Amino acid sequence: MSRGVGSCVVFALVALLAVAAGSAGNPTKEKIALTAAGKARAKAEVLRRADVGRGWSGGFKKPDLSSTLPCSNYRPKQSDLVLIGAAETTWHKQAFVIDSEAQVLRTPAMVRRDWRRTVLAPQVLPCLRQGFKKSLGSKAKLVSFRRVAFPHVATYTRAFRLVAKVTTAIGPVPLEIDLVALGAGRNEITLSVTGPAVVRTFLHAKEVQLARVLARGAGR
Repeated sequence: MSRGVGSCVVFALVALLAVAAGSAGNPTKEKIALTAAGKARAKAEVLRRADVGRGWSGGFKKPDLSSTLPCSNYRPKQSDLVLIGAAETTWHKQAFVIDSEAQVLRTPAMVRRDWRRTVLAPQVLPCLRQGFKKSLGSKAKLVSFRRVAFPHVATYTRAFRLVAKVTTAIGPVPLEIDLVALGAGRNEITLSVTGPAVVRTFLHAKEVQLARVLARGAGR
């Protein structure tokens, strides 16, 4: 399986769920007012090399603050939210990709409102499924995208699982991506773990381990 295809897939899913936005003049967009303290806080909450273990390459990347939910029939209000910090790290190892993103909002009340609108709302799952299916294009075929059970490691915890068949030189290869959304205090964190579906036991164990690390960081 091409690591490039896997990276494209996982980044697309993270972007679909991200609540960061661009223009404060748009009523569906949150305000961007980054502060030194907020950025430092977000940077401390993402996964480091010591967290993922030996053999992984990668590190910090510039988080995309222009993303929003990808469907025209659901535009949750975000103009009453203020983003003060954001950070992201991505790690690669053979056919595996791990991505963690942290966002810090101005108040815990903003996180509660955002969680209701962009994670819990019934429109979110079909919206993400629609957007993800479109984003795959000719690279892969969507098999399923659904919510899955996950240990309650933070104040707010919700997990999703995507299965796709990725086109490779040896034929279609099942790819699994698990995305975990966490929230605590002023902090919103997303974790995605992607890899071949044949090693899903490893993927599931890894994501629970890393989600606990992220939850501890958000709770500090």
